[in-house]
Amino acid sequence: MRSRVMPTTYAADRLTWMLIAAMLLGFVAVTRDAPFTIAPLSTLGPLAGLTALIGLWQIGHRRALPNLSVAAIALLQMTLFTLAALLLSYALAAQQGAPWDARLLAWDRALGFDWPAIRGALDRSWAAVWTLTFAYHSLVPQMVLVILLLSARGLHGEVRVTVCAAVLAGFATVIMSGAVPAFGNMFDPARDRNLPASIAWHHAETIRDLRSGALRTLDLSRLMGIVTFPSYHAALALVFLRAYAWLPRAQAWPLGTLAVLTIVATPVAGGHYAVDVLAGLLLACASLLVAARLASARAARHSDALVAEPA
Repeated sequence: MRSRVMPTTYAADRLTWMLIAAMLLGFVAVTRDAPFTIAPLSTLGPLAGLTALIGLWQIGHRRALPNLSVAAIALLQMTLFTLAALLLSYALAAQQGAPWDARLLAWDRALGFDWPAIRGALDRSWAAVWTLTFAYHSLVPQMVLVILLLSARGLHGEVRVTVCAAVLAGFATVIMSGAVPAFGNMFDPARDRNLPASIAWHHAETIRDLRSGALRTLDLSRLMGIVTFPSYHAALALVFLRAYAWLPRAQAWPLGTLAVLTIVATPVAGGHYAVDVLAGLLLACASLLVAARLASARAARHSDALVAEPA
């Protein structure tokens, strides 16, 4: 007697693709009455990247290189998700109501956060500023690295859980940002000696132009994250922190430390409120729970699909 494994599907993958499609359809629906145009030349870079990833996936699939195909499809999903999330967040920002900044700042104060004092203390240490700024801007390289490292070790289920949780948290972040619009926790960089201008400071003009209708042509090469509440940076860093636990200790500790520093850096370098970060962390926990449940359900079906057949 011998066993064979019946073909199974991946619920986490299905949910990931569904959420990406939902965001693209959401962008079309939100902009139906006030459409955006996309600068044609700005599509060349994303199309080239997507084509290359599809090619790598096909090579891995046809040559029976599962680590390559899993990594390529995961990077393809994250690339498509990023484009869809940015487009939908811009569309929602163009139709948002009164900003929630005063309330978000009041909640921070109620939690005991004195941001001028915190920024003043950090501004006196160039080493702390450099470390936090580096950590904040390392998130995209972390995303690529975690997918490659997990795939190289054959941890395909963990790749799917990580990507599904990242997309689910991002989807919820974009939708919630439409209900809780905000410019961000901005500080005048002219007052600082070492701290650079936060991301919130840089995208404030973009949000104003979206609200006024002055910005209707989108350059895909220049789109940036404009969501304040919840913080997707914090959510994604926590998702990666969980993924790093599957790596060898020599990799897990430095990468895990970088993920923690990314969360700490988010209010300062990103211009987020503390409640943005807390909401992002809660979203990450919920998204990881859903993704892990889907993976567990798949594993159970996989076990049940073992059927005996004659030798």
